[in-house]
Amino acid sequence: MPSRLRPVAPVAADAVLVGDPGRSLLLAQELTEQPKMSNHARGLWGYFGLTPAGHELTVQATGMGGPSAALVLADLHELGVRRAVRIGSCTAVSPELGLGELVVIAEAHAWGGPGTGEGAAVSPDQELTAALRLQLDGARFGSVASLDIPLADHLDTGAPELHAEVADMQTAALLSRGAQLGVALAAVLAVNETRAGERLDDKAMEAAAKRAGHAAVAVL
Repeated sequence: MPSRLRPVAPVAADAVLVGDPGRSLLLAQELTEQPKMSNHARGLWGYFGLTPAGHELTVQATGMGGPSAALVLADLHELGVRRAVRIGSCTAVSPELGLGELVVIAEAHAWGGPGTGEGAAVSPDQELTAALRLQLDGARFGSVASLDIPLADHLDTGAPELHAEVADMQTAALLSRGAQLGVALAAVLAVNETRAGERLDDKAMEAAAKRAGHAAVAVL
């Protein structure tokens, strides 16, 4: 039995991973028919269901931050997950990015915290990533810096400028752990905050997540 997840329903080989438990419910209802809750332990809501095409899919919350996400992914791998797409939110580092834009991740860099530097680049699964780009015509293709703290707090520490289009808190950890486990993993992030602090409203964020979710189902 995995250390954190306590599944009470099947776990599919293909999964959509989100940080927020509420978003896992949203996408389970959007992407599958009559989803069943597969996990509620530790507040990490997970669901199992069939897509309209009859494909088995797990939608699982990973919690906040890289350590939580990496641990959940290890449990999912133990339960049989072999391919996954992370659908998350991010803060724009590039001023060219607007609220609600989707960014298919080309590579991720981990930043350990104040005073630490940029980690080595971690790449997503190339096949899944190429397929996502085709599905999400018009989406940006760029890099993410995964931080231990929000971007605004990171910038306040006087840390070096991030060489990435967007910032989040878990993509680098997920991609790194996925590579170690042999889980093919790609990521698409929705910009829910600009560098200036403007935030996307909840309905627009839900719409962006649903668009990304349908693309994930198409490539898994």
